[in-house]
Amino acid sequence: MMTGQEQIVRKIEDSATDDTQEKRQLSLLHGADGCTVAALREYPSRLFVETTTRCNLRCRMCVKQTDGNCITEGDMSPAVFEALEPALPHAEALILNGIGEPLLHPRLDDFIRRAKALMPPHGWVGFQSNGLLINEKRADSLVEAGLDRICLSMDGVNPDTFREIRAGGEVGDLERALSALNNAKARSGSPLQIGLEFVVMRENARELPDALRWGAAKGVSFAIVSNLLPYDAEHVGRVAYDPNTDAAVEFFRPWKERAEREGIDLHRYFKLVWIFKRSAEEQRIVDFVDQMRGEARSREIFINLRNLLQRDEAWVDEIGNIFAEALRVAAETGIDLQLPEITPKSDRKCDFIDKGGAFVSWDGGVHSCYFLWHQFSCHFPDRKKYVKPRSFGRIIEHGIRDIWNAPEFRSFRQEVIRHEYPYCSNCSLVPCEYVYAEEFEQDCFANKVPCGDCFWCMGLFRCLQ
Repeated sequence: MMTGQEQIVRKIEDSATDDTQEKRQLSLLHGADGCTVAALREYPSRLFVETTTRCNLRCRMCVKQTDGNCITEGDMSPAVFEALEPALPHAEALILNGIGEPLLHPRLDDFIRRAKALMPPHGWVGFQSNGLLINEKRADSLVEAGLDRICLSMDGVNPDTFREIRAGGEVGDLERALSALNNAKARSGSPLQIGLEFVVMRENARELPDALRWGAAKGVSFAIVSNLLPYDAEHVGRVAYDPNTDAAVEFFRPWKERAEREGIDLHRYFKLVWIFKRSAEEQRIVDFVDQMRGEARSREIFINLRNLLQRDEAWVDEIGNIFAEALRVAAETGIDLQLPEITPKSDRKCDFIDKGGAFVSWDGGVHSCYFLWHQFSCHFPDRKKYVKPRSFGRIIEHGIRDIWNAPEFRSFRQEVIRHEYPYCSNCSLVPCEYVYAEEFEQDCFANKVPCGDCFWCMGLFRCLQ
């Protein structure tokens, strides 16, 4: 009898009409070495486990501080963690955080110790933290338990900036945590990797290079930089990224230059398009935009003319220079630096699904990714998006292997790894009844996965993984 994987491969092989189609479809199932891609293995390769939803800070850009988030506070029970154990021998990584502060969980060290005993030699355990609860004693216990990686939140070296973003935190707290971790590492000879996480915004972006220098001087070996996801409308103006995709920007540039040469004011289009009786000049503007949009459609490029015209070129250049300096600092200090994209990438990928990630809530619910882990709403320049969690079962009731291989979850992952969904952020049909309704059913391509408006898959957001 063929396995489920073999049946899928056979079905694709039978339905392939030419070599190109066969190779493209089989590439979804196999890596370059012929091995099954992580998303379709028997067990998840990466586990993101929410040990707690409690936190000792009230950061103003956190989803927990926004209305309608519906996040219940609680700690993962030992029984729920034990239900994960069948997956641990197959896990390349175990990341022990979700919404809350992992160090608040009273059994965190036990979870780390048990995971290290079950995971393969190359597997690692880590988590992100605000670092407030780390002292010499706690650092020793984490190292003794076998922690491999820890990433501390730092959104500015200026004390006022840090205090304003991390309500209740101080730069001094972070400095003490780093000192304690480095001391514990030295005492034990542990290979613990210590890193920083920096959420870049317009008001703190210029501090990034200095934050890296500061961290390198205090033993930091890696840094993860992510853009801000605005959970509140007032945060939209603080984002450091450009909403237009790289393909849209590249496509629009020659058209914009042509319009300038021909004396066409593209900004007038938005009024003229609603006028029935137009002058010859007005019709010329409308025809120009229609021609441009026609070419974009023929090349399957999503463009939003209003967003493209509002693009802040000066800021894009400045943040590009800041990131370039950050890369130079990282090269000089030996920090492994992960930067987000400034302009969303058209060549999409989902590191969560593609790499075989499963997300487990503190109560045992199994989810597909960060974006669909909790209920919340977020904001973009011209719209509000409602996000509902996508749960595929509870590990106490069904077991991690059965949930992971259930048809619903497996087909969800197969649909995601095809990456054949629209670029909703660049679509001019806003608001869209498909994507921005409170209950998502499908997008305009008839996909059941709500990935067309996910900025993780376009490289804007980073996390420990």
